[in-house]
Amino acid sequence: MHALILYASFSGNTEEVAELIKDSLLNKSIDVTLYRITRQPVHIPDFTKFDMIFFGSFTWAKGATPEIVKRFVYQIGYKPENIFVFGTGDTQFGGDVLFCKAADKLAKFYTSPLPPLKIEQSPRGEQVAKVIQWTEGVVTFCNKYLKKLPC
Repeated sequence: MHALILYASFSGNTEEVAELIKDSLLNKSIDVTLYRITRQPVHIPDFTKFDMIFFGSFTWAKGATPEIVKRFVYQIGYKPENIFVFGTGDTQFGGDVLFCKAADKLAKFYTSPLPPLKIEQSPRGEQVAKVIQWTEGVVTFCNKYLKKLPC
């Protein structure tokens, strides 16, 4: 199996989650490509070469999806069916209503088959187990529904 982990990170929190997902997948002998979304993407990966696509974003301002993520989604040009979304946020800016709203929006846009992973700020401490458990759930889902989805 081959996995692609796309992520946008300004503070480093979403990058930390992406690294934890990567390590969890590597422990399961899954090939991983890590791709950081930047303001000026050099190239867009060929999504058809990946069984699972993990897409991570932080939430900006009052529940907004960052512009660099919106531009990247536009550049993709289509909606792969095998996208699983993760996000980081901070409940002190809008409480539970706006917490990781970008992840919710991306999961809805891509019709992600599983709920998004939502991490409060940095995934350190007890949230590490949450990331690993969610990643294992994605792998289990893909193994179970291999014939229905391209993962």
